[in-house]
Amino acid sequence: MSDSISTLWLRPSGSASSEPRWGHPDGLQIGIAPIPGPRGLLRVFTPYLDHPRERLVNFVAVEPIVQGGSERGFSELEASSLDPGQRGKRFWSADSSDLAEQVSDAPPARGVIDAIDGVETLTVWIGVERFDSGADVRVRVRFRADRPHEVELAGFANAASAPLSHLILTATMGNWARLRRLHLAGRVVTPAELWPGFSGTGFAEHARFPLDALTRDGDAAIVSATGDEDDPWSVEYSADTAEHWRFLGRKAVQSWRVDDPHPALEALVNARWSYWASASPIPGGPAYENVEVVEPFRQGAALRFSVDPVD
Repeated sequence: MSDSISTLWLRPSGSASSEPRWGHPDGLQIGIAPIPGPRGLLRVFTPYLDHPRERLVNFVAVEPIVQGGSERGFSELEASSLDPGQRGKRFWSADSSDLAEQVSDAPPARGVIDAIDGVETLTVWIGVERFDSGADVRVRVRFRADRPHEVELAGFANAASAPLSHLILTATMGNWARLRRLHLAGRVVTPAELWPGFSGTGFAEHARFPLDALTRDGDAAIVSATGDEDDPWSVEYSADTAEHWRFLGRKAVQSWRVDDPHPALEALVNARWSYWASASPIPGGPAYENVEVVEPFRQGAALRFSVDPVD
């Protein structure tokens, strides 16, 4: 399909100064550095929630585990070997899978417009700097014209990668929306139930929920999280809470959906009592921070992340 006639998409112009940001002009969008924020993270923008253009709703981190190991690589936290002195792995963009495997400082890729099952799509590939563990991966980012509040993400091991046991894509900033209601099959679980009395400036231990605990839609597995406040705009923050942690816009439900789940798939969540990199307490108590689905590594296995208004 020619990409010169479609006006459905937000994407870079192809110049070196263009913003690395892709998606629906009025819907969900994905960006990478140098858009402000930590390195080594996909930025998730949702302007339809009445957000200013620079407001993020969440980040997605890339966290591989090599076979025989137990520790995750952390795309946001590991030191870069490509950019000495920088924390966070370098991300770059490409219009093809092959190009994403090669480190690049080319201008942001425009993304490729195509049709899948008769629906127009925009696909861009994100290359990821090699991890200290030897994991070497890339991520396919795909939008469908008929799903304006969703992005499909799929992880791939590059030819040079150490063998992987897992490639986790995790939504890492649930605290901003103060997500406290985890929606499972037939029940809702809160941080207060999972970690009674939890406080401090670290993370709670992961809570894990197997596939049979998750909501199903046919074969698909879904895990969703929402806030628990009727009026999140009027809470009182501690005086030392940074402005960027203060909620604005509309309330939403954030969801992961896996259409073809592995039998060993689990949903994992952790929580924080204070906002990241601070001792500022989260109004109302601990909230979920990382919300993710984890399954044994399968090359190109896709999952869908959505952010839908609830009002």
